[in-house]
Amino acid sequence: MVELFGKYHEHFLGGAYMALILSLITVFCGTILGTLAALGKMSRFKPLKWIVSAYIEIFRSTPLMVQVMIIYFGAAACGLKINVPFMKDFNSFFWGLLVLILNSSAYIAEIIRSGINAVDHGQVEAARSLGMSHALTLKMVVLPQALRNILPALMNEFVAIIKETSIVSLVGITELMFSAKDVISISYRTLEPYVITAILYFIMVFPLSKLVGYLERRLNASVTR
Repeated sequence: MVELFGKYHEHFLGGAYMALILSLITVFCGTILGTLAALGKMSRFKPLKWIVSAYIEIFRSTPLMVQVMIIYFGAAACGLKINVPFMKDFNSFFWGLLVLILNSSAYIAEIIRSGINAVDHGQVEAARSLGMSHALTLKMVVLPQALRNILPALMNEFVAIIKETSIVSLVGITELMFSAKDVISISYRTLEPYVITAILYFIMVFPLSKLVGYLERRLNASVTR
């Protein structure tokens, strides 16, 4: 197995790098879109609330693999193809990343909504009594406290996304799982590439899992004090 990794380490490390890039972009964009979706679901404007709620429920209630297949092949059926000169297979990368962002933001929206609802309503009333607008109250009072409540859950979502990037290998994105299949086709060895892939996923995920535990302990300690 060590010999196999030494021979094809560029494939594995390149796939791991792509998985991390996909995860980072997904978390960043998913947090922004998820925040907007959470605010939309909490909106008093009923049509917006219904649309956002439908979006969240659809993406939370269907498998990610199905979402990838529908959006990728649906885009192809509609003739939507996005290419850039400096990046090979950008079309697959774009649609796979889009599905990850849409899926993740649906979960993040519920995380953020629950964090906002957990903030004591009395603090909102106090801020409004001081003359703060609704938007300013949300920005200065509600969201900072909600962030403290949801930070461990957001980190857990990041951990989950790293593992879920393996699904977009189905549409040709050269992340870690795709690279493992590539090595299998070259070396005609099946077990070892998958074991190496599992080890690399563990190396990426385990430190983040420990970081989540550390943050939870620190946040609980700060609340106790």
